Amino acid sequence: MSTGAGRGEIDGLAEGSSTEGTGYDPSKSGILPAVVKSKGPDEGRSGVVVECKHAAECAGCPLIELDYNQQLATKQGRVSGALQHYPALEKITTLPVAPAEPITGYRGRAKLVVSPGGAIGLYDRSGHHDVVDIPGCRVLAPSLAEVASVLRSLIAAPPTAARPLLLPYDPLGGGVLRAIDLREVNLPAAKPADATAKGTQPVENEERVGVLVTFVLQRDRSCSREELREAGRAIRPLLPRVLGVAANFHDAEAPQILGAETLVLDGSLQAEDTIGATFHVASFGSFVQAHRGQAARVHSVLLRQIAAYAAETQASRAGKAPRVLDLYGGSGAISIALANAKNRVTMIESFAPATHNARIAAEAQGLGDLDVRTGDVAEVVANLAGTDEKFDVVVMNPPRRGVSPAAREAIARLGAPMLIYVSCDPDTLARDLDHYARLGYATSEIVPLDMIPLTEEVESIVVLRRSPPPPPRVFYEDDDVVIVDKGPHEPVTPQPEYTGSLLSRAAHLPNGAGVLPTHRLESGTSGLCVLAKNERARAMWVQALSSSGRLIYVVAVKGVTPSKGAISRDLREDGRTYPARTRYRRLAVASGHSILRAIPDGGRTHQIRRHLAAIGHPVLGDERYGHVPTNRYFEEKHGLDRSFLHLVRIEVNHPRTGMRLLVESPLPGDLRGAIARATGPSVLRFLEQKHALGDQAPMSTTMPSSQPGSMQVPISIPPPSSISPPPASAALPPISLQMPPSMSPPSITLPMPGPKTERPGPLHRSGSERPPSGYRSITERPGRISTRPPQTPTTVVPMPKIPPPPTVITEPEEPPRTRRSPIVSGDDE
Repeated sequence: MSTGAGRGEIDGLAEGSSTEGTGYDPSKSGILPAVVKSKGPDEGRSGVVVECKHAAECAGCPLIELDYNQQLATKQGRVSGALQHYPALEKITTLPVAPAEPITGYRGRAKLVVSPGGAIGLYDRSGHHDVVDIPGCRVLAPSLAEVASVLRSLIAAPPTAARPLLLPYDPLGGGVLRAIDLREVNLPAAKPADATAKGTQPVENEERVGVLVTFVLQRDRSCSREELREAGRAIRPLLPRVLGVAANFHDAEAPQILGAETLVLDGSLQAEDTIGATFHVASFGSFVQAHRGQAARVHSVLLRQIAAYAAETQASRAGKAPRVLDLYGGSGAISIALANAKNRVTMIESFAPATHNARIAAEAQGLGDLDVRTGDVAEVVANLAGTDEKFDVVVMNPPRRGVSPAAREAIARLGAPMLIYVSCDPDTLARDLDHYARLGYATSEIVPLDMIPLTEEVESIVVLRRSPPPPPRVFYEDDDVVIVDKGPHEPVTPQPEYTGSLLSRAAHLPNGAGVLPTHRLESGTSGLCVLAKNERARAMWVQALSSSGRLIYVVAVKGVTPSKGAISRDLREDGRTYPARTRYRRLAVASGHSILRAIPDGGRTHQIRRHLAAIGHPVLGDERYGHVPTNRYFEEKHGLDRSFLHLVRIEVNHPRTGMRLLVESPLPGDLRGAIARATGPSVLRFLEQKHALGDQAPMSTTMPSSQPGSMQVPISIPPPSSISPPPASAALPPISLQMPPSMSPPSITLPMPGPKTERPGPLHRSGSERPPSGYRSITERPGRISTRPPQTPTTVVPMPKIPPPPTVITEPEEPPRTRRSPIVSGDDE
């Protein structure tokens, strides 16, 4: 990562900021601007704990019992912990968390829930959605605390004219008010709050602080629009510092507090809000960073990095200012700050009112050259990638769910030399960085900032530069094949809609050029992939997989399935109908959904996804066959942006030795993260104890024969020259395992060779180079040679007019196991 100018060249915080006593040293990384030493000790620092009378009940500040040093260490651990299950990110350094100043009274935006009894606050720690009244909240900005205090009194004894806005919602009774959204704005120095407007209490010039109030009402119980406007005009004179009042309409079963429609009732439609040296237009319900000082610091970091890039590339740009693309721009706070520094900025935001406000604020500050575009980020960037427009830097500040897979592909195709990612969620950040590594962008460090003190939330800034994609991890290799780990959002073979492919990355491996796939693996599915080194080996391994192989998947599906069963249903493919069968066993129930292991017999396209959807349990995250509301919930809440489908194990009799080969790939970080966020660590621990998520063993091993009393047999792979190719009359494998011509691409040679390691593996040829990731989780043992004849080509039957319903065969639950056993046991036969 380029760190740009030296320490202290850009002031990133207001006077009074401090790093003393926090363990943070900005000099260790030039990415952050210097800060000014505090004039005195601050509550929460150097072992002092912030005290709050609501802490025992309120869930709003989960880290409040820790001193500030411990809070920062906890947040740093959360960021580094999110990276640990992604091998491509293992060399990234997580720097100490940049502390905030102040850590109390800082919060400039608050969505407060209203209870049926009139309490205004947050949900309690029990998880039962009981509201804790928090009149003494330690983190609310003083202006918001003052408004909330007045509202408590008004709700307790509502004036007649304001009753349409103030009666608390009760699901079993009447009322309409569900929540209150308070937004503080710091008006520019030249434009103090309008103290002449009717009902607005004057704001002191030296403060210039105003508040926007949004009443969240139950839509089906609200009054007419005119009655609401009259109530707004009646209540605004009673509220201090309030510039405007609005009503937002909450739909009955919506999980979010705010609904899609907002009606301004009285006062200002919006207000100018200053962060750092510029302002943006704040509107009712619009997003804003919780900590104004830390938000200004983020702007300073971005300016610093872009200035450093401009200095590095000044000659190649012929003196022109860098061209910056700002994605997820919101109301333009970042774009305006960048444009004010003479950068050529294009902003993209999907919400039209926000882009309208961005244009207004830019023109008011003489920044009319700011290019603001409205549209979906993935679509707009994909269109830009198909034009001649070039950008030097891409800035991303996405919502908590992160950057979508389509947007990541489009950004990589755009080819900017530098990406700057501002993230508010370490889990989705790690998921996206893992994908960016395969797309050709890498970083060496993450800079976390404490944007919301006393909570577990942490902001992170990452600068990515162009870098060769890493080769895939190798789990097994011999003279004929290499078994590697395929990442999500990656096709096996090159496809026009994708930037890269598994085969192009495998070309970085020693002897990896020209490898051929031996079985299907969808682009959205992760896990093991067997790549043959030549056509002879490919034919041999396709035959072995069809006659003795098992491909075992870990799948998460909607709802609770039977404990185990088999789904038999014909599937249509390429104009023909084929019989297909999928066996499954439920491993765990997680938040009302099932985690399964599944074994497809037949290997048809989308077989597991189609079969599970047919019995009413679609795969979570499946865009084609899945349940849209459930998919949206898991993406928003748990960061699941693809089908929950991972090829965790391959079992096959080795075509040369006859020994049973078992290769496992551990569940990747994005799927582990989705389980952990949905259920906590308990389900993951349970599945790990059952050895259902793939072995984490770092070295290859040999195992004893399956026959009692047998000796360990070392593995000896004959050279290819000693084995004759199969005769021309040999039976072909079933059509389900034959690869289409499109999956046999020409050899791919990339100039970047894989790194070398010295330690040889027991399954590797003497004198050969070890793959860069080393061997992991490999076991091979003598196995029973199947007495079943090779499968014959599948019989083609006409497609019936009305497809038969799927047959589900349920079986009794297996007894509990107290020792490790294979993921697929004998009772799955």
